[in-house]
Amino acid sequence: MAYQWFKAFHIVGIVCWFAGMFYLPRLFVYHAEANEQPEPARSILKNQYQIMEKRLYSIIMTPAMLLTIAMAIGLLTVEPEVLKQPWMHVKLACVLLLVGYHHYCKRLMKKLAADECQMTGQQFRWFNEFPTVFFVIVVMLAVFKNNLPTSATAWGIFGMVIAMGAAIQLYARKRRLAREQMATEANAVAMTSEGSV
Repeated sequence: MAYQWFKAFHIVGIVCWFAGMFYLPRLFVYHAEANEQPEPARSILKNQYQIMEKRLYSIIMTPAMLLTIAMAIGLLTVEPEVLKQPWMHVKLACVLLLVGYHHYCKRLMKKLAADECQMTGQQFRWFNEFPTVFFVIVVMLAVFKNNLPTSATAWGIFGMVIAMGAAIQLYARKRRLAREQMATEANAVAMTSEGSV
């Protein structure tokens, strides 16, 4: 019975932790892009994103990470033989990388708050995809264990990374074209205004 309780709350922790890890870098995108706004909008947006980032990290992400790890330890104490399985070694290595990512997010929050972060919104969009890839790997390992179809999984993950990269590039192009169109329209309006004066 203890195994089911540990597993249930392990899953709850994972869902909450990854929700935060998917959303926090998205806030970083908006925070970085707030620099493109004129004052006072820039200061207002940056302060709001800073508050949202701190609350998400402190109230949701960190407790969820701790719950995930605590319940994983509980699962391993109930079924210690699973530690001998190769798939578990890979899964634990992925989790260690995700814990590192979690703490790196805290560092980025501090840099953004101090206006010392050099990353652009586009770079944060790429950064945002890191936990997605590892989420897929961890879930595949948990489901397939030692029977993971490695060639299909590798190609699937590679395809997913390519698709995410293409989506990011298409979105960036769409935004750039929209900005250029707005600038062209603003110039046309300005020229029309000057001509009528």
